[in-house]
Order: sequence, then C-alpha cells, then structure tokens
Amino acid sequence: MNESVNMSVSAINGKNEDRVVYVLFRDEEKSAELSLPGCKIISNKGFSEEELAQLKTYAENSEDYIFSLAKEINPMKAFMK
Repeated sequence: MNESVNMSVSAINGKNEDRVVYVLFRDEEKSAELSLPGCKIISNKGFSEEELAQLKTYAENSEDYIFSLAKEINPMKAFMK
C-alpha cells in the first residue's frame, strides 16, 4: 500500500449508543469508506483484501483518536465557509 493514504473523518452522527463516525481512506484512485464503531466496510474501490485488513486494523486501533477528531468537526461552520 502506498504510504500516502489520506484519511477523512466525518462529524459524529447519532446520539449516545447510536453514535457513528464515517472514515474515508484515499490513495490516488483507490478509496474505501468504513464506519465506527464496529469497523464495517461501507464501500471499497481498488483496495485489496490485505490492504482493507490493514485499514480496518488501523481504524480499530485508532478508534478513540478518530472519535476525538470527529468531535471537533462543526458541520454548520464548515457549511458557512
């Protein structure tokens, strides 16, 4: 896998036990989206099964960090720019 995989994180969707964050990984023309918690693959375009396993492992091990990033996202502020 290329070392320049970019990760984008959504704001937190839902409340309490139903909280979900969507994570998008991109590498040139490849992309994969998953949801946390649970690390469910939503879509994959171009990543191999081995690469997907690596992305899932990273997301699972970084779940607290990813949620902390998502907490800082203000969708209305981004919309108003």
